[in-house]
Amino acid sequence: MPSSASSRDETPEERADRLWNEMLQEVRVCQTGAQILFGFLLSVVFTPRFTTLPAFDRHLYAATVLLGAVATGALVAPAAFHRFFAGHGMKPELVHAAGHLITTGLILLALTITSAVLLLLRTALHTSAVAWTLSGAVLLWFTTAWLVLPYLVLRRDARREQRDAGEGASGR
Repeated sequence: MPSSASSRDETPEERADRLWNEMLQEVRVCQTGAQILFGFLLSVVFTPRFTTLPAFDRHLYAATVLLGAVATGALVAPAAFHRFFAGHGMKPELVHAAGHLITTGLILLALTITSAVLLLLRTALHTSAVAWTLSGAVLLWFTTAWLVLPYLVLRRDARREQRDAGEGASGR
């Protein structure tokens, strides 16, 4: 358990309540963005220009819409889980399941945004190579900001805890 969690004086139920409330705050931001993006994506097919897109771009659009739908579903799912689990004393299980759903939703949201950027850039720039390169850079950014940086911070914290524990043992 991280040092910040172990320093709290809370019961397992209080911890689950706190974590659930924190997760709700986090997912509200993601849900809103995913839902707005999904709404815009749905409207694209009804524009006159859509029928003039090459087959690859129409297929990319379909894949992007499907990714957006699944991302939205994953990010809204914790609310559905809460409805089913409410009153059953299963808050720790809810927090665990919601954590996995939110992580899945974030990955799918990153893929949705990346494929939407690819579609937009292919259409706007009329050059596939630049569109793929810039979209790859967007995906790399999401990977770095959402996965690599948090991992590095956690690893640094674990090393600090090990060092502190070692100093505490040698100082006795």
